[in-house]
Order: sequence, then C-alpha cells, then structure tokens
Amino acid sequence: MAEGSRYLDWGKEQLADHFGVDPAEGLTETAAKKRRNQVGPNRLTEGSSLSPAVLLLNQFKDFMVLVLLAATLVSGLLGEYTDAIAIIAIVVLNAILGFVQEFRAEKSLTALKELSAPMARVRRGGEWKRIPAADLVPGDLVSLESGDRIPADLRLIQADNLYIEESALTGESVPVSKTDQPIQGGKVPLGDRKNMGFLGTMIVRGTGTGLVVATGMQTEMGKIAHLIQTTETMQTPLQNRLEQLGKVLIIVALFLTAVVVLTGIVHGHDAYKMFLAGVSLAVAAIPEGLPAIVTIALALGVQRMIRRRAIVRKLPSVETLGCASVICSDKTGTLTQNKMTVTHLWLDGHQVEVSGSGFEPTGEFTSGKRKLVPKREPVLNRLLEIAVLCNNAELIRENTREGMLKRKQESWRVDGDPTEGALMVLGAKGKVTRESVMKQWKRVKEFPFDSERKMMSVLVENRQGQQMVMAKGAPDVLLNRCTHILQGGRPTPLTPSMRQKILSNNNQLAAMALRNLALAYREWSGVQPKQEADMEKGLIFVGLAGMIDPPREEVKDAIRKCRRAGIQTVMITGDHQTTAVAIAKQLGILTDDGDTINGNEISRMSDEEFEKRAKTIRVYARVSPEHKLKIVKALQKQGHVVAMTGDGVNDAPAIKASDIGIAMGITGTDVSKEASSLVLSDDNFATIVAAIEEGRSIYDNIRKFISYLLASNVGEILVMFLAMLAGMPLPLVPIQILWVNLVTDGLPAMALGVDPAEEDTMDRPPRNSRESVFARGVGWKIISRGLLIGLFTLAAFWVSYNEAPDDLVRAQTIAFSTLVLAQLIYVFDCRSQLSIFHRNPLSNLPLVLAVASSALLLLVVMYYPPLQPIFHTVSLGVREWALVIAAASMPTLLAGVVDLLRPARRPAHG
Repeated sequence: MAEGSRYLDWGKEQLADHFGVDPAEGLTETAAKKRRNQVGPNRLTEGSSLSPAVLLLNQFKDFMVLVLLAATLVSGLLGEYTDAIAIIAIVVLNAILGFVQEFRAEKSLTALKELSAPMARVRRGGEWKRIPAADLVPGDLVSLESGDRIPADLRLIQADNLYIEESALTGESVPVSKTDQPIQGGKVPLGDRKNMGFLGTMIVRGTGTGLVVATGMQTEMGKIAHLIQTTETMQTPLQNRLEQLGKVLIIVALFLTAVVVLTGIVHGHDAYKMFLAGVSLAVAAIPEGLPAIVTIALALGVQRMIRRRAIVRKLPSVETLGCASVICSDKTGTLTQNKMTVTHLWLDGHQVEVSGSGFEPTGEFTSGKRKLVPKREPVLNRLLEIAVLCNNAELIRENTREGMLKRKQESWRVDGDPTEGALMVLGAKGKVTRESVMKQWKRVKEFPFDSERKMMSVLVENRQGQQMVMAKGAPDVLLNRCTHILQGGRPTPLTPSMRQKILSNNNQLAAMALRNLALAYREWSGVQPKQEADMEKGLIFVGLAGMIDPPREEVKDAIRKCRRAGIQTVMITGDHQTTAVAIAKQLGILTDDGDTINGNEISRMSDEEFEKRAKTIRVYARVSPEHKLKIVKALQKQGHVVAMTGDGVNDAPAIKASDIGIAMGITGTDVSKEASSLVLSDDNFATIVAAIEEGRSIYDNIRKFISYLLASNVGEILVMFLAMLAGMPLPLVPIQILWVNLVTDGLPAMALGVDPAEEDTMDRPPRNSRESVFARGVGWKIISRGLLIGLFTLAAFWVSYNEAPDDLVRAQTIAFSTLVLAQLIYVFDCRSQLSIFHRNPLSNLPLVLAVASSALLLLVVMYYPPLQPIFHTVSLGVREWALVIAAASMPTLLAGVVDLLRPARRPAHG
C-alpha cells in the first residue's frame, strides 16, 4: 500500500515530529544515510535484468534448436563431423543474431531512461543541495518550483500558487491546484489529495516545499509498478505459430526417420547406413535456417522501425502489431498535442475562430468569412492585451540546427501554466506580445488565481499614469462581477438579456469540449487596493476564450488508414467525457455506431455486462488503471489482438497486459516504457500505422520463406523417401542435403525477408491471431510445390541412373543440381500468394543476388576439383544440363499455368 494517504490530515508539527526532522535544518547526511540503508534507494523495483551471458544462453532454449543439437550429437557419434560442424555453425549464428538484437534493444531503452534521470533539491544539514532523486529518504525536505518533476511522494508543507500536472498518474489533463493545509475526511480519491505531490508528476506553476513521506515502491507509482509486475505477459501470435510449426516438423521428422530406417532394413540394406539416411532425412525435414531467418527478418524490421522513430524492445512485437485488431490509445499527448490552444473566441456579439495549433504563434482570426486584424478591432485587441498582461507564462523561442546541412530550425515552448501559455500564444498570433505591451504598461500589483475565487487579476499602469484592472476567470464567476460590456470599442451597460446571451454562447463553446475563460477590465482611480475584492468589481466584460488540447494533425489520417485496414481505434482517457467525445469525433474515432462510457459506469457493471458492451464502445472517459486493465482483457476475450498505447504510469498495467504495448519515448514515463514492447521516440500516433504496415509485411514475408523452406524440404524428403520405397539407391548423400539446407535454402529465404510489401497490405482486415501459419493456401502451396519438386528431381535421377547404372555419382550430381535449381526458381513463386506471374521477379534485387550467389556456389562444388570428393559431385555436360534445367523448371511453370487458369482471387487477410 502507498504510504502517503495516511498523512493528509496531519499538521506540519506532527509531520516533523513523526519523521524526526527540523524544518529549518532538514536531515543530516548521517541520518539520511542510515534511513537509506533501512528503506533502500528511491527507485521503482524492476524485473531482474538478464546478464549478457544469460541472454546468450537463452537463445538456445528453443525446442527446434535443442533437436538440432541432438542431431549434431548423433552425427558426431556416427563420424559425420562435417554435418555436425555445419549444424553447430547454424545454431551459433542464430544465437548470436538473436542475442545482438535483444541486447541492442535493451541498450536503446536504457539510453532513454538515462535521459530522464531526475535530480532533486533537498535541504540537508541546513543547506539546500542538488542530489540524485534515488538518494531521497522519508523525512527529506524538497524544494519545488515550476518545471520540476516531483522526485518522491511528498506531503506539502508550503505551497505558493502551486499547480501540478498529474496526467501521468491520474489521466487528468488540467493542472491541479495544491495547498499545504490538512485535508479532513475518510478515504480521499487520488485526484483530490490536494496537499500531496506524487512521484513523477510535473510542477507547471508556483513554488513550494514538500516533506518526503514515501519513496520507491511505497509511492503511488510504486503501487502501479507492483501491478505491472504481477500482470501476466501475453505470448505473441508469432511465437505461438512458430511453436506450432516446430511441433509439426519434429513429429514429421521423427516419423519419416523411423519409416525410412525400417523400410531400408526390410529391403535388406545395412542398418547403419539406413540409420544415417534416417538422420539425414530428419535434418532435411527440419529447416535449420528457420529460427535464424525469422530472427533476421524481425531484426531487419527493427532497423526499419528505428529509422521510422520506433524502438522495438521485443523482436516479435513488430509482427504482432501487424495482426492487431484494436488499438487502445491514451488521449493526452498521444492523440492530442498536449499543448492547450485557444481555438474560439466570443466577443462584440459574434464568434471568432482562431487558426493554428500548438505553441507556434501563427494563425488568423476569422468571423464568418471575414478576416480580422486585431489592431483594427478595438474589442479583439483589448482581449489580447488582457490575455497577455494578466498572465505569468512565458512563450519562448528556441533555435536548433538539424539535418546534414545543420539548417536552423525554429521551435516554441511554453514555460508555465498550460492555460496561460495558450493565452500567450493567442496574443502572439495577433501581434500582441509581452514585449510589445510592456512598452506601454507595467504591472503594479497581482492577485493570483485562487481555486475558491476562480479568477486572477492584475493592476497595470501606463506611462501617462493611467491605471487599469485586467482580469480573467471562470465565465460565470467573472460575469457576476461585471456591470458593462465592451461593444464597438465602447463600454455599454450589461443588460439581463446580454448576460443570458453570453452564458448561452459559453454553453455552446463548452459543448464543443472547449475550456472557457472570460476576460474583463476596468479603469482604476490610482488608489492602491489592499484586497482583490476592492478592484474585482464593476468590471467591463470583453469576451470569452475557448481552448482545447488539439488533436495531432497527422492522427486523423492515421485513424482513417486504420479503419481501412479493419482496425478499431479506441480512446481511453482520464479526462472528462465531454472533452473526450469532442476529440474523438474530430479524429473520426467516434462515429454514429460508436458508444461512450465513463469510469463510474464501468465500476457498476459486471464483467459479463461490460464484455458485451465493450463491442461498441469507442470512447472511455474518467477511467482508472484498473479500468484500463478491464477494458484490455474484455477486448481480448472477444478474440481481439489488442495494442495499447500510452505515456503515463497509469497506462503501464494495461500496456503490459495487452498483446502489444506501445509507450511514448518523449513524454512517456520510465514505468510505461518498461512495460512496453515498442517505444515511439517521436510520440507520434501516426508511427503506429507505419508499424502496422511493417508488421503485416514482415509476417507475409515470414510466411513466404516458410513456404519456400518447407516446400523445398518436402521435395528433398520425397526424393529420398520414394527412392527408398522403390528400392533405388539414395539420390542424395547427407552432405548434399545439408548443403542445400544451409546454402540454397538460407540465402534466398533471407532475401524473402526483405521482400517489398504488396500494394494491398493496408487494405486487408487483420488476420485471425489463432490461424495457423499454413492457413490461406500456404499449406497447399507447400505440399503441391514440394510434391512436384520431389517428383521431377527423382525423375531426373532415374533417367540418368538408368542410362549409366555404374555411374551413381553422376546421377546423384544431376539430382542434386535439379533440386537446387528447382528451389531457386520456386523462390520467385513464393513472392506472391498467387503465382510467379503476379509480381515482377526483378523488383526484389537482394533476392536476385541471393539466387545468383546460390547458383554460383552450386557451380563451385560441382566444378572445383578439391570440393568434388567432399560433396560427391562431378562435372556435367550440355546434354545433362538440358535435363537438369527442364526438370527444375517444370514444377513452378506447371503450378503457374494452373493458377492462371483458375479464377482470379486475392486471399483474405482475415
């Protein structure tokens, strides 16, 4: 349990006594060290990280790899040292590839974490010192100011106009006003603990001092970290498919080994030779290169995703995203910019739209079709002056240099409260900046925003000594303090009907999910006011400013692509339902057939009721971390493959429970990154669409090389199996089978792993995550092509052997060459789910080069004399090559003609 909630109603003296600290001095270094030894460092407990050695050893846990190692042992015992060395080489290569990628991914995440390592300003021995946050202990006094990230759970003992942005923990996008006074009551909800500061949240305004009451796993974030660690991690669809494939291949290999051995012994062959032939068949049946090629394909996908600003922590996650059917996305900072922006004004009897988004001070003011120039519009200009003068935020321009040419790039940021920042940007869009207004006005006095008063006011004076009160606040509150309204540049009495019109327009803006502020002013006599009540009356109403955290511009198109690809996008947020619905409608997430729900409704529903309702819900508002887990699990029970995006600590449990978790690299917390499979380094939702396309393409390519490898191996098995049944000599010797598996199968299969995506990749619905890797025609393609390759290879061997029964090596060389060329031609057939004629064979240059390399290696082992005795080959003449080329071409050509005669079809992806 988190410790902080027990101190809510304690006074400052009681807190100091309990923690044994003098508020004026702080803890001594000796006392702090002693406490740190007792409670441990101020860190969230992570899962035990694997050492590089263990990470490498884990690469050998795969069941198929263990079988290969067993085959290596058998080959070694039988004296087949060449086979044994070759198998070991492949296993080691596979292990190294897997290790390097996983090690790199973990290093990338570590680098991200180090970028956000927090520091804290703490009072120790009567002095303020800056120390690593990990060194904080309960009882430490921490200084807080705008821009700081809170380093532990704190009970505030001093709060001056202090506002903390807690969206990372609660999902609430609006900063929370804090107090240092005790809070009475029973169980106080997390969002209402106004005298607490929580680990990982950000101070946006004001100053304060907090006493550390909980560190590490005892904090509110620690509770969620514990929830993450106890959440079961889902196995990816690719892992399931490869496990299924491995079991099938092992059973087939053992069965064929037994059949061949028994058949050979029945036909009178030597038992030792038959056992060796059986082992060769087992090696042929298991595609040794498959684990390595799958790893390579995924690793190449990882590299492409890094270039697209995504860091993949777990190799299979790229593929898993390709079969996602639902994306559960956090709103604040993920779908939206996390940059409060004024979009609408109401003044002088009409509504004004403000263009532009984010902190960029560019935009236009339009009323209907008329463009407004603030300097020519007295009411608009006065509203902008109030917005800038009654404001403590700073709009800061930053210059950076990017790209190879180091071109100058301009960016903007806001220092201070997001709401006030939005008003500063609004003023800058109308050429009213702090620099320009301060040439005319200077501040005399400020009455800061108060949560009870719900307004802020400042007294300003110009060079002529004229003074003016400028105020902003909640519309209903400020309107009650107004007696006039500014119309046409002149104050006129505020009539009841005009008050009603203002409130009606305020409601209209609120219905658009805008957060509204009213702005007003009055002339001042020059007497210094002692209380805000003295000057916050008799105000002249100027207008309303409606603001919202706007959607990211690229997200709408990304969601449209997701819909075309058959993927649902669901918004899950801790924000208010009205705001969430408005953003969802703007983005196209919420359509006429969609539904919305809030956290209170979810809590009242049983799991069964909620699971039924979840089918149509597109927006979840005011939800807790437990609700997010419930949502993800309900969708998974419906058969969905769920991707969960988010950046806050409150997102982390659901991120981990989902089939694939996606964290934000810039705004994301360490906890959410740890729980994720994929980290978006640019926090861009649109990057997810690129990842989906990449994932689908990678899975398609995996199916392509599985089809290629297994059909090729079926051909090898049938050549030997049918020859044994017919009582013929073995057409291939073990070393030739191994050479085909490692070289001819390996290089083209790896090239298939980078095959360009087909044009309709994002026009298909997601595949069923439970489907077999052999589904949608792949199983039939493997059997039919493998059967044809085996039959034509055996036919070429039979023709050659019948012509010269005494020259078995020549017949085996012809069979070997036919098998290799048949596979190299068939690899181009694998590029399409239809046939070889449906794609340009030259559009994959790596594949062309791989086929050429394999063909060259075939010629080397056939024509290079030192290798001929090792591989049992001889040189072939033109007549023999004609037989080889004809037999090797027929399997793919026949299958292609059959496919052309069949009705055109595109295999469904669902």
